[in-house]
Amino acid sequence: MGTFTILLGGELIRTPRLERQIEASRVIAADAGIGHARMLGLVPELWVGDFDSVPANLSDDLAAVPRKVFPAEKDMTDGELAIAEALKRGATSLVLAGAFGGKRADHAFLHLALALRLAEAGTEVLLTSGAQEGVPILPGKAGFDYDDGTLFSVLGFSELAGLTVTGAKWPLDCVEVAFGSSLTISNEVKGRLGIALERGRALLLAHPYPLPES
Repeated sequence: MGTFTILLGGELIRTPRLERQIEASRVIAADAGIGHARMLGLVPELWVGDFDSVPANLSDDLAAVPRKVFPAEKDMTDGELAIAEALKRGATSLVLAGAFGGKRADHAFLHLALALRLAEAGTEVLLTSGAQEGVPILPGKAGFDYDDGTLFSVLGFSELAGLTVTGAKWPLDCVEVAFGSSLTISNEVKGRLGIALERGRALLLAHPYPLPES
């Protein structure tokens, strides 16, 4: 039981916040996600995928990680397969590390949608690149520990009803948000961020470690 970190193939940087989030967790790598293991000082207990994106020059300890091999033509992504393995092993909380960016925008979008589905089924989920992180928002109330000035957005995956945002530069009080509206994009934390939702599904996307402009 407990927290599993799933190493995915998207962008990932090591930060003190990420280190705290994955501390003492069990680890499963999804295909190219094994490339993040050395940076994080981790050796996964399992490596899952079709192994079409294996990084070159892996260290001996990572190359020796037990593998569960799937065919390239399959009906689940490597990331979803890794998550399924974690759930089989008793995961109640997931950190999806490397969930954003990467070469495949479709995979990145899937991670957002999959996080919402998992949260609806009762699994706690955090998506992270180290620099930015996502948390599913479902009906109810939630509080967050971001520093003042942290940029955040609430991305609606449906129409939202009764959305309240407190502890923000631009608070909201029980508003309706149309699907596809930009009303909840680019807010800033000001105090203790709290979000309440009466109906709908959304994702909080926050930037606790903003990267310098390129």
